[in-house]
Amino acid sequence: MNKNLAKIINKMVVIDQKMRRKAMKTGIWNKRIDKQNTLKMRRVVKKYGWPTINMVGKKASKNAWLLVQHADHDIKFQKFCFHLMEGIYKENPKEILKTNIAYLKDRVLVNEGKRQIFGTQFYTNKKGIFGLWPIKDMKNINKTRKEYNLPLLSEYQKLIKIYKTSPIKKVIK
Repeated sequence: MNKNLAKIINKMVVIDQKMRRKAMKTGIWNKRIDKQNTLKMRRVVKKYGWPTINMVGKKASKNAWLLVQHADHDIKFQKFCFHLMEGIYKENPKEILKTNIAYLKDRVLVNEGKRQIFGTQFYTNKKGIFGLWPIKDMKNINKTRKEYNLPLLSEYQKLIKIYKTSPIKKVIK
């Protein structure tokens, strides 16, 4: 296991989450953090490949996914990482969390202006309330979610409803 790489990834997520918590309260979004983390993740993936559970541990592997999930300014990189993760999962399911594949797939689809498959992606309206992005197959959503170890959509929506943010007032690029 590469403990040093795990430490680097986990430290980036601390900064990522701190910025997001602050933005939820203040409405000030610092995109520089996402851009810096994406550059670092590009270097990580180029040098080591996808940070699997065996390579960096479960926490850091999940954190690597989270950083890529937040790389909305670089959809091409998100798609690249999605394909890496999906390929690794097919070869060795114990190396990647299947739920992370679902979340990243939906994120890429939403970022491309398409309907999501798993119902994992929400937006924030002007009042700071979360809303669900459109879903491709609402009729079978819970069956699809179950295949990827996701809770029922209604349970997920209850969980999401507890979050309320300040509307974004300012974006720092």
